Amino acid sequence: MEEPAPKQHAIFNASSWTEAGPPTGQRIALHKLAAALRKINEALVDMDASEEDLLAAAASAEQFAVRLEATRKGHHQWGFAESSTAPSTRVMLDRSPLMGLGNPLAPPLSFRVEDGKIRGTGRFGLHYEGPPGHVHGGFVAAALDELLGMAQSLSDKSGMTGTLTVRYRRPTPLHKELSFTAWVDRVEGRKIFTTGTIHDGETLCAEAEGVFISVDFAAMQAMQARERGRTDTSAPQ
Repeated sequence: MEEPAPKQHAIFNASSWTEAGPPTGQRIALHKLAAALRKINEALVDMDASEEDLLAAAASAEQFAVRLEATRKGHHQWGFAESSTAPSTRVMLDRSPLMGLGNPLAPPLSFRVEDGKIRGTGRFGLHYEGPPGHVHGGFVAAALDELLGMAQSLSDKSGMTGTLTVRYRRPTPLHKELSFTAWVDRVEGRKIFTTGTIHDGETLCAEAEGVFISVDFAAMQAMQARERGRTDTSAPQ
């Protein structure tokens, strides 16, 4: 096995990986790797490989993990992990566990601003299963939290979830192209009231109401700086 590549501390630059835009270079490579890992995630819960093949795959994966670990910077913050705490809806969200093209945990869902609302599409694979053939309710709730989080950003405020009320109307199917819609109902002081839905065609699968508490973006930056300082002493401050 080749020796792990030396650490490259300038590879993820927080300033250049903040604003959304067409991916290039390293970011395209990250998206390709994350997409391959998603396929592995789903295949692992629906496979019948031999013990020999599984052990060989595990050995290869372990070798790759060692090389990748050698490049880690210790929770270096690039982009944003969720839209609700970002300064706008146009930031780079590759780290999001629901939308992130660079996060192999993400389905990923795709949200956009359209006519003053958030609209989107997405599909959940077998590795998100709860009831047979349907999405685990916890992932449905997480998707709605992410959806409403982006919607509350339309109020020009950055906030965090105060309450999330989810109503499961019908089981949400796996492997189907779902549609997502959310909007801001009203703003009362620091509270931002939002509503969102998930549909399978014309069928309402789930709906939610969320109350977000606006937080000054400077406080979010301070939180990020504290976390970076706690876990990554080599990162630029």
